[in-house]
Amino acid sequence: MKKFKFRLQVVLDMRENELEQRQMEMAQILVVLNKQIATLNDIIQSQIRNTQETEELYNLETLDIQQVTGHNDYGIKLTVDMKNQERIIANTKMLMQMKQKEVNEAHKKVEVLKKLKEKQEQEYYKNFLDAEIKEIDDLTSARHRLR
Repeated sequence: MKKFKFRLQVVLDMRENELEQRQMEMAQILVVLNKQIATLNDIIQSQIRNTQETEELYNLETLDIQQVTGHNDYGIKLTVDMKNQERIIANTKMLMQMKQKEVNEAHKKVEVLKKLKEKQEQEYYKNFLDAEIKEIDDLTSARHRLR
């Protein structure tokens, strides 16, 4: 018996490779997003420490205006950094959503071809079995006629 061969196997392989590529790209974006979130968390922790240090300065008996001004300026810088980092994260999330759509589309294309392959394979084996049954019937009929 000749083995079933899907005539669109090359296309299926290409689409599976495309899907895998899209998934790898999405994974890379996820790694970048996680790093960006970690950076934002670091900025937030720095802001918390700066606020605590500023409060400690206010509690001292002698107030050093330069230190207080430095901490306030640093706090403003951290706030700006935090807003910028939040924008970067939002942009990365949008990119991630676009990549997710690409992955979903590639997955659908692969699934369509897999279902087509499955149907053609079932049809191939059904036809093979039908031909085999017909051949057995012909042999049986020929034997019966010879008797």
